[in-house]
Amino acid sequence: MFSRLLFFVALLLIPAALRAEDTPVEKAGFAKRLTIYLARGPANACGAGCDRWIAIEGEIDRDAAARIRRFLAGVKDTQLPIYLHSPGGNVEQSYAIARLLRARKAVARVGRTSVPACSSGTQVDAACLKIKGANGEVEAELATRNAMCVSACAYLFLGATSREVAPDSVVAVHNSKLMFVVHGHPPPQVVADFRRREMVSADRDRNAFLAAMGISHELSELIRTVKYENLHVLTRPELYRFGIDTRPLPETLWAVEKETRPYVRKIAQQKKGDGSAFRMMEWRLLCENKDRGRLMFVREFDEGAAGKSTVVMMAGADKTVAFGRLPARFGKYEVWSDAVSSDTVKAMLAAPHLQVGESTPSSDAKSDPKSDPKPGLVTFDIDTTGLEQGWTQLLASCPAATAGPKPASAFPAVVSPSVNAAPAASPSP
Repeated sequence: MFSRLLFFVALLLIPAALRAEDTPVEKAGFAKRLTIYLARGPANACGAGCDRWIAIEGEIDRDAAARIRRFLAGVKDTQLPIYLHSPGGNVEQSYAIARLLRARKAVARVGRTSVPACSSGTQVDAACLKIKGANGEVEAELATRNAMCVSACAYLFLGATSREVAPDSVVAVHNSKLMFVVHGHPPPQVVADFRRREMVSADRDRNAFLAAMGISHELSELIRTVKYENLHVLTRPELYRFGIDTRPLPETLWAVEKETRPYVRKIAQQKKGDGSAFRMMEWRLLCENKDRGRLMFVREFDEGAAGKSTVVMMAGADKTVAFGRLPARFGKYEVWSDAVSSDTVKAMLAAPHLQVGESTPSSDAKSDPKSDPKPGLVTFDIDTTGLEQGWTQLLASCPAATAGPKPASAFPAVVSPSVNAAPAASPSP
C-alpha cells in the first residue's frame, strides 16, 4: 500500500556536466509532471476560516520551476497555504521552486488534494489533469493522512517560511545517485575522480541550499548516510531539531474515519522537554445515539511519569467534558473513555479550543480532578476545527435514542488505539 509508493531515487544525470534529473523509477499514483492549481473546499477545509489553497502534486519534472513561477505570479493572495504531495524528482528544479516559495514567504504543508469531479478515482488520468489545469478554482477535498513529500520534494518544502507536517503525513529524505553518460573509453580512474568531484560538488550545493533555508546542517549529514535505494522518514524530534517544523504541539484537523463504526478523529504530538521526544495522542468521538456520544482519548504511556496520572477535558473554563478517572492500559497506550451527552457535544462544538488537563497526584492525594479540575493540572489546548462538520456527518447515520440501558462497557470493542498509524516508509522490492 503506502510502502509501495516510497521507493524513489533522486537521479543525477551527467551528459557533459552534472545536473539533477528525473528518476526512471515509475511512481504509481502520481502525475509525471508537477501539477499546480487553485483548490476550494468546504468551510475550514484547510484550517479555521480557510477554504482555499494551492495544490502542488506529482513528480518534479525538468520544467517545473518555470510553470510554478508563472502560476504564482498570477495568484495575488500570498497568504493561501500551499499543500504538497509529491514523490520527488528533479533536484535542481526543487531548489529553484524552494527559492520562489521563500521569496513569497509561503506557508507550506504536506497534504493530498482530491477532486471529486475526477470520476475515475486515480486523480492522475488525462481527464482529471485537464480539470485541474483549467483556469479558476477547482472544487476539492483535502486530507493529510498518508500524504507525503519525499526525496526532492523535501527540498522544495524547505523553501516555505512557515512549514507544517501533520502527525499523519510524511517527509522523507535520501542521498542522490550520480549517473554518467560517458562518450568514448576514458580510464576508470578518470571516471572515478570525476564521480568523486561531482559528489563533493552536489554535497556542497545541498549544504549551501539548506543553510540559506535556515535548516540545521545535521539534516545534510543525515541525508549523506541514507542510500539512494532507501528513504528515511523524518521523525517528529528530527523535524523539530532540524528546524523544519518547530511547533510544540502539531495536530491534525478533526476528520471523519469511515470505518464499520465511523468516528471523528484528531491526532496530535506533544513535545516533551527539549524536543528530543514527542508523545503521540489521539481523540475519537463516536455517536452512540442521537442523544449521546462517546469520547475516547488514547496516548502513549509515559514510562517516566511518577505515579498514575488523571486527565480531564474542558470546553471553556466552566464546562467539564469528560474523563477525570484513571485510564485503562492496552500495551504501550493509556485509554480514557466517557459517555458525553448531546448538550456536552454542543458545548464542544461551540468552543474554538478544548482544554486538556493532566495531573499526577501524590499517593495521599484525595481530590477528584473531575469535580475540581483546575488545581494542580498541567493544561494544553487542542483545536476543534473540523469537529462540527464531522459530528454532523456522524449524526446522519446515528440511531435514535432508546430508553434501554446504557452500554455496560466503557471501552467499545470496535475501537482500538491507532495513534501509531502514521505512514511508515520502506522501499519496494
